[in-house]
Amino acid sequence: MSELDPIVVAVDGSESASTAVIWAARAAAVRERTLRIVTVVHIPAFYYSEPYLAQSFHEEMKATARDRLASAAVLARQVVDETDATVTITTDRIEGKVAPVLIDVAARADRLVVGSRGLGEVKGLLAGSVSTSVAAHSAAPVVVVRGRTLEGAPPNDGPVVVGIDGSESCRAAVDVAFEEASARGATLVAVNVWSDVSVQPSLGAVPEDPHWERIQTGEEIVLAERLAGYQERYPDVVVERVVARDRPVRVLSEFAERAQLLVVGSRGRGGFKGLLLGSTSNALIQTADCPVMVVRSPVEEAS
Repeated sequence: MSELDPIVVAVDGSESASTAVIWAARAAAVRERTLRIVTVVHIPAFYYSEPYLAQSFHEEMKATARDRLASAAVLARQVVDETDATVTITTDRIEGKVAPVLIDVAARADRLVVGSRGLGEVKGLLAGSVSTSVAAHSAAPVVVVRGRTLEGAPPNDGPVVVGIDGSESCRAAVDVAFEEASARGATLVAVNVWSDVSVQPSLGAVPEDPHWERIQTGEEIVLAERLAGYQERYPDVVVERVVARDRPVRVLSEFAERAQLLVVGSRGRGGFKGLLLGSTSNALIQTADCPVMVVRSPVEEAS
């Protein structure tokens, strides 16, 4: 990523995409970035069995895409004008399969913003296949805009919350979380959650058990190490530190209920090698009550 990379938001005409546009426009304003609105036109292969049908469908899709981009640009401009910021807004229609196109676009983006579920997704799926796929493969941080809204707009106040553990992707997530908190003038809540599944109260252990106390102390050290040096780089950011013994998804979901943004790494320290999206980050983009940003580490991108 460079200082010239735009914030990219994908639109498909859905209500979810409109909410994503609002989030992306606000982000472009506070981060002083160009906002690039893209829509992807995909013509299924079976249409090409009838050339005339494929051409007719293609023209219809191009017209729909133009209308979609125009509406999204108007919405984005309205949001930006409310901030008194100067933001350049561009629009692009790209042909191809949606997820691969967005992953390619993300290689030249500051952030890639998507809705939690697009048009054509199966009813009952909280996060669509496209948002899940790009979160797993994107080189840029991916924001899945979901959760509570006020008059259709995502939350714009509350803290930025970052999930912390000992993984490499966590390091990248902390970098991005401090950037976001500083740009937004928000408190940063750094949450390290651990769960000792081998020692449970049902087996006779109690919270005062020395084993738990040793782990708690160790996890407080992990948190301190992950945050070391950031207060000097971001003296304007107030940091709250939380170490909890529980399931990460449950604790982070609770913090999401009052956050404006939840930032997590793509894979935690317990993730399986080769698994592109960890169970915690996957669960949060399905259920969290605020926008979720998934950040991959440079090590993951190179693998």
